[in-house]
Amino acid sequence: MHLTLRQLKVFAAVARHLNYTRAAEEMHLTQPAVSMQIKQLENNVGLPLFEQIGKQIYLTEAGREMYHYSRVIAQQLEEADTVIDSLKGVQRGRLAIAVASTANYFAPRLLATFSGSHTAVTISLDVTNREGLLKQLESNEKDLVIMGRPPAQMDLAAEPFLDNPLVIIASPGHALVGRQNIPLADLQHETFVVREHGSGTRIAMERFFSEQGVRLETGMEMSSNEAIKQAVQAGLGLGIVSMHTLGLELETKRLVVLNVQSFPIMRHWYIVHWRGKRLSPVAQAFKEFVLNEGAGLISVPGQG
Repeated sequence: MHLTLRQLKVFAAVARHLNYTRAAEEMHLTQPAVSMQIKQLENNVGLPLFEQIGKQIYLTEAGREMYHYSRVIAQQLEEADTVIDSLKGVQRGRLAIAVASTANYFAPRLLATFSGSHTAVTISLDVTNREGLLKQLESNEKDLVIMGRPPAQMDLAAEPFLDNPLVIIASPGHALVGRQNIPLADLQHETFVVREHGSGTRIAMERFFSEQGVRLETGMEMSSNEAIKQAVQAGLGLGIVSMHTLGLELETKRLVVLNVQSFPIMRHWYIVHWRGKRLSPVAQAFKEFVLNEGAGLISVPGQG
């Protein structure tokens, strides 16, 4: 079987997206060029790698096998680059980071500080929700991931580096504003605007209130912290968000953090990768930077 690394990279992009147009955009190629690479690869393999049903394409059995090996080959080539760079003592390269959408309120500051002392490093940052992070961890697409509590069922190396307090927010005119030590039971009469199912904040919120034996009335579901804050400002209910997301709103007095018993819910931010993953010198340097200096670079709104 005669094939090229270029064909494997193009194939992997199409297999990942199951869409020729998106693969072409990722590879900075035209769609006909992508189609030609796939056709040549299928001719070399001797079997079809994709099948089309309606407007959707799917991997064939041969395609699924080829996708597995293409990822293994790509990972081994990256590890070879890492080993060679380490032998050369190279302090340049690429760093691919994915962060939870809430962490994007502070992640750029970490990256900017790190980049200032590693000017030869090219950094890519992907901001996504928890589901997206878990998919990227599963496929080993990124060097490192910054997220909330990682899933126990995945064999991950996860180290905490920063507190992540979750607080209850209200509009300034809400009846609970100004009260001290609000009992959790009083919240059962309130409507909450919440994150989507599966988000780290939603999981932590539901676990906490379940342990306290408190049942909340949830109203609208939102897919971002910004949407929750806008809805709470508009008087659609209370919200639970990370304190890290509230700098501007607290400064301008558009939102208020309620004084509620047992709050904040204290979570942590973790820097995460597969256990046993061989980190590049750049990725290892960034991980050590985050663990040693990250917390000192990030201030929590309302706490200094």
